[in-house]
Amino acid sequence: MSEEILLTQEGYDAKIAELDELVTTKRSEIAERLKEAISYGDISENSEYDAAKNEQAELEDKIAKIENIIKNAKIIDGKAVKGDRVNLGVKVKVRNSKTKEENVYIIVGSAEADPLEGKLSNESPVGKALLGAKVKEKVAVKVPDGEIKYEILSIGKSK
Repeated sequence: MSEEILLTQEGYDAKIAELDELVTTKRSEIAERLKEAISYGDISENSEYDAAKNEQAELEDKIAKIENIIKNAKIIDGKAVKGDRVNLGVKVKVRNSKTKEENVYIIVGSAEADPLEGKLSNESPVGKALLGAKVKEKVAVKVPDGEIKYEILSIGKSK
């Protein structure tokens, strides 16, 4: 049995759109390149054909992975989250106790984590440390350089 994969509605919709793009557009593009490479004749020493076949295999692998994510997805509704604790699907504003730098993160499942976009996985060190914390609470996160302490400034619903 496959493990459920936690996604926000936004993340789920993005996976559906990505799958649609790969299946409808990318597959056709690779099929055209294969067709063109075959038209060159002998495929046994045809580098264009080999490259297109490799790209096709990578594409099919990516499609299978996304289909698996969609099939096993459990949608986390940040709007429905109640309570005053950090949980999956919520937006949390934190302040680094040392640098006083403030950041806003959305806690998401690992399949849609994107730290550069402020989406932290619930399985990441920071995500794990924040889970269950309340406003004004301080949490410590073990990082390779030591430890970072964050103060929870606010918890809100994502979108």
